[in-house]
Amino acid sequence: MTATLSTHVLDTARGKPAALIPVALFALDGERRELAHATTDADGRTGPFAAALDPGHYELVFEVGDYFAGHGMQTFFSAIPIRFHIREAGGHYHVPLLLSPWGYSTYRGS
Repeated sequence: MTATLSTHVLDTARGKPAALIPVALFALDGERRELAHATTDADGRTGPFAAALDPGHYELVFEVGDYFAGHGMQTFFSAIPIRFHIREAGGHYHVPLLLSPWGYSTYRGS
């Protein structure tokens, strides 16, 4: 059994979900391999990524530069990588991103 992964992005500067942000999922098992990609919906969410996730190291990359430019906002970030470790096969992992033009935070959600 493999793990599942989802994410969502909240724009804390605008107080709204961040729609239309491309997100890529990579495996980091000796080499960096793209496994899947998605785009956040109107609620800032992706459904579960279409990739089988065994225990190991992974990276999500949120391409945020065009999102901020599209809202007429300057930003320090063009892309935000988040690396994490899946330890349990069969679990669900949710990695939210709280975003502003000058900072961000993340955590393991539910």
